[in-house]
Amino acid sequence: MKKIHLLILAPLLLLLVMAYARPIQFAAPEKYEITKTPAPETIEPVTLAPAADTAKELLTYAHTLLGTPYTYTGITPETGFDCSGFVTHVFASESIKVPHSSALQAKEGVSVTKAAAQAGDIIIFTGTNLSVRTPGHTGIILSTANDTISFIHSSSNGGVKISKVEGTRYNDRFLGIRRVL
Repeated sequence: MKKIHLLILAPLLLLLVMAYARPIQFAAPEKYEITKTPAPETIEPVTLAPAADTAKELLTYAHTLLGTPYTYTGITPETGFDCSGFVTHVFASESIKVPHSSALQAKEGVSVTKAAAQAGDIIIFTGTNLSVRTPGHTGIILSTANDTISFIHSSSNGGVKISKVEGTRYNDRFLGIRRVL
């Protein structure tokens, strides 16, 4: 019985509210004036370091870290580096953020071919298991002279050192090159 009363009373109540409710008044939008501010007399130019200069600074600093021991998940010269920690640390020395992960470094910047590789590019390799074709090791390219890529990296076999790609196991492990500069 209560349900029937509710079914009858609810629509009646709604009609009463609608009949006696006051209409809603909307305020007119405010008017805005557009004023023009004169441009400054002079604009200071912004100078950015060319990528080649930044790469030179990165590599100069990276060379000072040669011999730093390998430490799994390491990110500092005091405690040692893993491969991606080394790359992250060196790029941070020039205020360039690069993630501390080989897999994420493999997605940074833009992909470039071996032929287009330059000093300062990040080079990506698989881990030591060649059958797993996912990023597992990274380094920073030092040079590409005579079609031979040399790179600096933190290796579990010797810490921060310089290696070559061609004629080594790194050639089989090669996945790609990323340019972030």
